[in-house]
Amino acid sequence: MQTVRHREPLTRSAFLLAFDLRKDRLVQRMELGHLLRAAALAELLLQGCLTDEDGKAKAVHPPEGAGSGSLPAIVWEQISASPPRSWRRWIRKDHAKAVEVVRDELAAERLIRVERRRVLLFPVERIVPRKPYLSRRLAERAGRAVQGGRPVGRVEPDIRVLAALAVAARLKAVAGRRDRAARDRLDQLGQPVEPIVTALRKAIDAVKKSGPSGEG
Repeated sequence: MQTVRHREPLTRSAFLLAFDLRKDRLVQRMELGHLLRAAALAELLLQGCLTDEDGKAKAVHPPEGAGSGSLPAIVWEQISASPPRSWRRWIRKDHAKAVEVVRDELAAERLIRVERRRVLLFPVERIVPRKPYLSRRLAERAGRAVQGGRPVGRVEPDIRVLAALAVAARLKAVAGRRDRAARDRLDQLGQPVEPIVTALRKAIDAVKKSGPSGEG
């Protein structure tokens, strides 16, 4: 597979896409956890750190420049210490923890604010974007990639993959049409990370059908 480098971490962009800017808060946490794991897998696959082996993720070499606590580094360590397993399994594993990892990274960079309080003795967390225009801009760019207007080959590689993953996760910020032409375009957008897009779509479908399930 040809190595593709993107300008911003897919995990960070995926998190920022999950804000409902009208309500000024994070939404779709269940979908977001799966999406973040898929985004980390996509980064690793595009960088040549992982390869697809008969529908399973296989570690090739560790990611360069990724901090030890970053989500891609965590995911790579999990895969490298395990026999080859399905992409869907790695998407489902620790998906709630994935939200926490990227949340803390973005909070440290002051791109989000985490507000914590208690309601009837139960802890409640509210995550607010500090720079909403970043989320709005990402949603617009990903939306244009999905809706068309430019040949897929001319869409920036990071936005191309981000858009395909966001639609697979049914993220509301990036709505996808359901006609045949739209499906064909989505297939083209996600082609560089096709096994991950397919696995993410199936994982989200399973969650929607059966409700939240245990970690894989």
